[in-house]
Amino acid sequence: MTLTTLAVLVPLLPFLGAVAGLLLGRTAPGFVRPLAVLPTLLAFALAVTVAVRQGTGPATDAGTRLTPTGSVPVDLAVHLDGFSVLIAVLVTLVASCVQIYSTGYLRDDPRYSSYAALVSLFTAAMLLVVYSGDLMVLLVGWEVMGICSYFLVGHYWETPEARAASLKAFLVTKLGDVPFLIGIFALGADAGTFRINGVLTAAASGQLHHPTLIALLLLGGVAGKSAQFPLHTWLPDAMAGPTPVSALIHAATMVAAGIYFVARLLPVFELSSAALAVLAAMAAVTMIGSALSALAQDDIKRVLAYSTIGQLGYMAGALAVGNRSAAVFHLLTHGAFKALLFLAAGVVIHAAGTNSLATMSRMRDLRSRVPDAMWTMAVALAALAALPPFSGFFSKESVLRAAEYAAEGHQAHVPSAVGWTVLVAGLLTALLTAAYATRLFLLAGSPPQTRRARQQRDGETSVPAPTDNHFRTPVVMNAVLWLLAIPALALGVTAGKLPQWFDGTSLAPTLATSVLGVGLALVGVLVTYAAWRHTETRANRVPIGAVVAPDSVEPAATEAAAIAAHPQVYGDIAGAPDPADPGRLLLGPLHRYAVHGFGLDVLYSKAFVRPVLAAAGLVRFLDREVVETYVRTAGGVPRLLGLLVRRAQTGNVQTYLSVLLGGSVVLAVLAVLVASGA
Repeated sequence: MTLTTLAVLVPLLPFLGAVAGLLLGRTAPGFVRPLAVLPTLLAFALAVTVAVRQGTGPATDAGTRLTPTGSVPVDLAVHLDGFSVLIAVLVTLVASCVQIYSTGYLRDDPRYSSYAALVSLFTAAMLLVVYSGDLMVLLVGWEVMGICSYFLVGHYWETPEARAASLKAFLVTKLGDVPFLIGIFALGADAGTFRINGVLTAAASGQLHHPTLIALLLLGGVAGKSAQFPLHTWLPDAMAGPTPVSALIHAATMVAAGIYFVARLLPVFELSSAALAVLAAMAAVTMIGSALSALAQDDIKRVLAYSTIGQLGYMAGALAVGNRSAAVFHLLTHGAFKALLFLAAGVVIHAAGTNSLATMSRMRDLRSRVPDAMWTMAVALAALAALPPFSGFFSKESVLRAAEYAAEGHQAHVPSAVGWTVLVAGLLTALLTAAYATRLFLLAGSPPQTRRARQQRDGETSVPAPTDNHFRTPVVMNAVLWLLAIPALALGVTAGKLPQWFDGTSLAPTLATSVLGVGLALVGVLVTYAAWRHTETRANRVPIGAVVAPDSVEPAATEAAAIAAHPQVYGDIAGAPDPADPGRLLLGPLHRYAVHGFGLDVLYSKAFVRPVLAAAGLVRFLDREVVETYVRTAGGVPRLLGLLVRRAQTGNVQTYLSVLLGGSVVLAVLAVLVASGA
């Protein structure tokens, strides 16, 4: 079987699994789980085979004319290189883990069949984006992902939070897709083809006449899909969906698509220094703003959502300084540890019955209930904080190295100011990332003796053992967690070999970036720990008077049950204020702004939502009070005349003759008057 055929089968298998799952979900429910898991696992095996066979050799490009469209044809094309085959392995691995994990996580969900089918379709759409060699075919996968995200984020449609989040995610990403679509058309018109290799050839030969305009239009779609400032506000709210969906969106699909798109077409963006500057500024604001917001959130999933936004900012920053190898390397490592973080958080949510870190911090035995989730979460958080020797250290340092290299003026087509912007923002974000990762672990998995002291302070003298109704993690869920812990821990050791798969750019960090990056991360860890100990001591002297964990916390049968039991965790401030939260001490007066995402949603509501609603109200008023009034009047006059004429039709001949005679007399009088006047 040829390499191209194998590549075509990789997205085709999940697609067929999705179709079969939708058709057989009601009639043959016993086939739903095999149809969800097996096609995705087989796609993973084929993706690995494609990656091994493609290797570090020249890119494979094959296609056939899909349909004649005039001057710029559309081809059904496949483009395979080191970037695409490794991203496809990541997508299929994470999707397989999510599908296996979901068999336990959503085992009692009545809508599991439609959920599993949509996850498979989501996976197929992302694989189409990764393997596609034609921009128009890529656009199909791009849009299908947006539709799937709408349904998956709104899976718990009974809750108003999920309904609002799904609608917001769809509208915001579609807002970015409008300039993205225009940019693709403009790029195809300039290059004379939608084939990616043809576009890159045109960029290399200087045939693109409007590179800045095209790049800025494309960045609109990238900002929406990859949740970059200012179109990032949909991603934290999307946490109202099931946790496995969050893992899939954040680690391997949807948000990764924008970064991958820029990496694939980076030579086009490098033709415009203005576009690179905009990308760098967007990445810098995204990194710092999201890290500050993550430090203030109480909902564990919102913390992880803001962390995803920040890590995507790192990738965008690497692309802004012209190093797609560092961007894709961080995309790979982030996919591993972020999927692990969300899936481990899902276990914790089930066991705790809430998403609130404030509530979790008061639970006496949470860590002992779910030890596998806590240990693997610790590994993933260490990778997120970029502590050596975890994978996040190597990939984050490669980004900082690329920024340092550009700041020194060594990167062609990249202004040194762009490099300095990314470098400074990346170093500050390294400090903040370590801080919020440490805070999350301390609040969700603080030592039992500390919790015992807090509970005894509140009048409790003993810590009861877990009861029989406590949540027991299914074996498949724990197995998935430990499987993902392997790349989260060890993927960084591949840094020396990955340049052979990419464009040959070295990924080894320099001594300066290593010392600064690790030093700032350690400062973030130590300062957060000190703040936590200080707030713990202060909380021991001041009664909490808020949420205290009950003697035995009921586990949630489904995440929807946890949401229903604790609806406040999806509000602006999740749960009750916790005096032992180190984030409040670290942020100080910034906390009130950071917890609300610095008011961007409020700003957008005033600037866009309210004017649109007001305009819609005006249109409604004009339609009902003006247009309908005119229509009713226009129809009422003929009806009135018809009524008068109908009353005149009495059927009496004498009446008709009398009216005829009277009319004749009137006409005669009028004729005389007119004649006399003349």
